[in-house]
Amino acid sequence: MITTSSAITTAGRITTTFYHHIFIKPAAYFLIILLSYYLGYLSAISKNPSYNPRHHYTTTNITTDIDHYTFQTHCADPVPPELVHQTILNRIFNGSSPYQDFPQAHIKPLLRHKWIKGWGSTGLVFKNLINKVQPKTIIEIGTFLGASAIHMAALTHQLGLQTQILCIDDFRGWPGLPNRFQDIKMVNGDTMLLYQFMQNVVSVNASESVVFLPFSTGWALEKLCEWGVFGDLIEVDAGHDFHSAWSDINRAYKLLRPGGILFGHDYFTVADNRGVRRAVNMFARVNGFRVKADGQHWVLDSI
Repeated sequence: MITTSSAITTAGRITTTFYHHIFIKPAAYFLIILLSYYLGYLSAISKNPSYNPRHHYTTTNITTDIDHYTFQTHCADPVPPELVHQTILNRIFNGSSPYQDFPQAHIKPLLRHKWIKGWGSTGLVFKNLINKVQPKTIIEIGTFLGASAIHMAALTHQLGLQTQILCIDDFRGWPGLPNRFQDIKMVNGDTMLLYQFMQNVVSVNASESVVFLPFSTGWALEKLCEWGVFGDLIEVDAGHDFHSAWSDINRAYKLLRPGGILFGHDYFTVADNRGVRRAVNMFARVNGFRVKADGQHWVLDSI
């Protein structure tokens, strides 16, 4: 027979057990989770003392911290335009012209007398900008066989300008170049691209106006900055991928004289907004320029 007292005791045990199952364990779980979160918070502060929980971090802040927009090389004072030619000869060619006694006997049979080829190398943009700027120094980034450089040399000569044109290119081409252009010979794994460029320049008597820096664009542009060689007109037409174009444009801009113009090629390509155009538009947006399209060329203009 169940008495009242035993019934109360049994009910108390059931209530206690129910309380422990329903309330104590979830409360313990909650306390554990809360403790873990707090320890994680303390860990974050210890690893990053500048952390501010009230600051809203955005992609803009992250980009600024990483700083993709600063290129560290400090440029020297500008070399006078009339000394640019000799400065390049002294810095790269031990003071003498690389065209001296060119072409050598063993090279001549491998070259065509004149084979000037390019893409968009004689567009009206060259004439328009040269007429506007009247440049004393032009820097061309990406040269290939020198078609646009030779065209600019002719335009400046017609205007009676004493313009020095600096061509930056490693003159190695790209994989498959000899298959596409069979007139460019390959000897011991090296293409004759540089020599054919030089031959083209010599064939039009432009060796005093056109000198070259046969190195990567990044290296050459940094050195021009260190040497104080600046340009009144700078054309960017080397790598067509975003990162190459972005680097070239930023480095080139550091070399632009006041009143000068920065422009380039391949604004409209199959890469669409993943290559040159993306780099140009981003640079213009960051630095407050307006982009003008001239055929396949782009020109940066002040807003």
